[in-house]
Amino acid sequence: MTSPLDQKLSAALGGRSAQALQRGLGLETVGDLLSHYPRRYARRGELSSLVDLPIDENVTIVAEVLEVRSRSMQARRGTISEVLIGDGRGTLTLTFFNQKWRENELRPGVRGIFAGKVGVYRNSRQLAHPDYELFDVAADPSAARAWAETPIPIYPATSTVASWQIAKAVGVVLDTLPELDDPVPDAVRSARGLVPFRRALELVHRPAVDSEWQAARSALKFQEAFVLQAGLLLQRERLRATAATPREAGALLEGFDASLPFELTGDQRAVGEEIASDLAGDVPMNRLVQGEVGSGKTLVALRAMLAVAESGGQSALLAPTEVLAAQHLRSIVRTLGPDLAARLRPTILTGQLPAAERRKALLAIVSGSARIVVGTHALLGDAVTFFDLGLVVVDEQHRFGVEQREALRVKGAQPPHVLVLTATPIPRTVAMTVFGDLDISSIAQLPAGRSPISSHVVPLAEKPGWMTRVWERVAEELAQGRQAFVVCPAIDESSAEDAPLEAEAPATSDTVARPRATVLETLAELRSNPLLEGRRVEALHGRMSSDEKDALMRAFADGSIDVLVATTVIEVGVDVPNASTMVVLDADRFGVSQLHQLRGRVGRGSVPGLCLLVTGAEEGTLARERVDAVAATLDGFELANRDLELRQEGDVLGSIQSGGRSSLRLVRVTRDGELIGDARLLAGQLLADDPGLERHPALRAALDRRLDEQSQSFLSKN
Repeated sequence: MTSPLDQKLSAALGGRSAQALQRGLGLETVGDLLSHYPRRYARRGELSSLVDLPIDENVTIVAEVLEVRSRSMQARRGTISEVLIGDGRGTLTLTFFNQKWRENELRPGVRGIFAGKVGVYRNSRQLAHPDYELFDVAADPSAARAWAETPIPIYPATSTVASWQIAKAVGVVLDTLPELDDPVPDAVRSARGLVPFRRALELVHRPAVDSEWQAARSALKFQEAFVLQAGLLLQRERLRATAATPREAGALLEGFDASLPFELTGDQRAVGEEIASDLAGDVPMNRLVQGEVGSGKTLVALRAMLAVAESGGQSALLAPTEVLAAQHLRSIVRTLGPDLAARLRPTILTGQLPAAERRKALLAIVSGSARIVVGTHALLGDAVTFFDLGLVVVDEQHRFGVEQREALRVKGAQPPHVLVLTATPIPRTVAMTVFGDLDISSIAQLPAGRSPISSHVVPLAEKPGWMTRVWERVAEELAQGRQAFVVCPAIDESSAEDAPLEAEAPATSDTVARPRATVLETLAELRSNPLLEGRRVEALHGRMSSDEKDALMRAFADGSIDVLVATTVIEVGVDVPNASTMVVLDADRFGVSQLHQLRGRVGRGSVPGLCLLVTGAEEGTLARERVDAVAATLDGFELANRDLELRQEGDVLGSIQSGGRSSLRLVRVTRDGELIGDARLLAGQLLADDPGLERHPALRAALDRRLDEQSQSFLSKN
């Protein structure tokens, strides 16, 4: 039976109102509207501040009319009505052209909600032709008191749909909304003291006192966490319900381990055992391995590939860039040694491979002679067919969405095992919320012999003269036979890098004012710098062809290039042990985890690492805090949690969630870890008792509404 929440807004409100809500806010159903929760609650007796209203932004304010006056326009016929409003701390002018009748409504002493775009006229803030709704105060003193104490819901709004217009639409819907089945079982709700779903929707949108909307948000927040965790666990169980081919390790892995010139770390061994146990089972492995930069995740993945190769199976390693795919191939061939490499025939497939080499690679893949296949998105193409795909390894998971992982997974005759790698440590609450369908392993130990990296902030806002010292330090490192990376946020003034790891850090007033450091300008500057005279300085960026990038990386790796000026194309996986120095220009334009990744490109051998984070951001700004946080610690797990504190919630989920999950409305992974854990435990108990949700149709319906179409499609696949 269709839920009342699935009703189209056009049927509930009429076409005109529904169209405005759809265009302005993307709301299409009754459920969409009712889950568009107020962002805050104003109090008529405790009015919003008018002191610091942002210029050129749409605002919604609660205020009282203080004064009304009109004057004639000088340049043309007509009048201007000016209404001064205040909140006890500041004032603002409302301006209306040729609408003198407004003065009959906007009389001194009247209070209301006003919305519009803040402008400036003669150094004073104003709203020109704002929308407004006035409060109607009854003569009865007790009614007036209640009116003054009633919270006013303020909704996320747009320039075309004001907050009170949303409130009116919500009111119309609530007036006819019947009782609703609650996705949270009665026993769970009662044990936690939560109000029922229908009551919670009423109280969150039309509270009489603060305690009502607070109770409503608690119930709706838990429901959100519970439904999301149930969806993730259901997805996980459906994957586990399919049969996979067991892959037992044997002589190949034993011989490989015996030939290693070093000891595996304790974490590598522990995670390797978890993976081996998964591979030996007949349930498809679905495991995420998160590890510090340089902790040896790729080696762990290679050992898993050898276990799969033992039975004649193939492994596919999906890398986010051609540079990284090429490096993975070289690293795998080198690590395997000539004999094993000849037997397993590691093969690369990328979009820019010449036609003849592409045909050769496709033949090796379909025939099964290539037991290890490394590639980019090209591996997902319809023309790529595997002989016996036993393991999918996804490197840098947050470059790929759920559907891309799935597109490779379905290439197996039977569901292959899946191993996901990430060098961006993930806080536990994010892992539960975003990767809840995966088992999670962590590698925190670094291999013995890794050199420490010293990190320093170069604060140009306070010390502009320090830039000269940066290039002196680079020259000093080169004089000792070492090499350096210099990273810029853009190729040239017209564009940013084509595929950064995560969204560029949020712009702030100071970053916007300063031009970005670019690869091409920096290349020219360094080539003409007397300190680097006689040194070979080259550039690497996303506009180059695959062959050009590969040739440059090879030249840098063999020491032919002294300084490589690059974008974030070198961010992940690039391994040049002789590179000692990483200079990041405009470091405040990168995210915390991105800076940590870049820093991980140096200190990879016996040469001590040096990371110089150059920033023009001023002390005390959020942009500067990010840079300072990275310089303060080498612990990626600590940085992940600090990153979570510094960044917007949507940024955290958006970068990890691409192609995967619906957004969170009330749950905040930064502070709701305990709630998320409780919801996961209870959802797991429910699914253990009712795997098909036959006895919980309300939860099933909520899952269908809550997950986006892409996720639903993924859930429905084997």
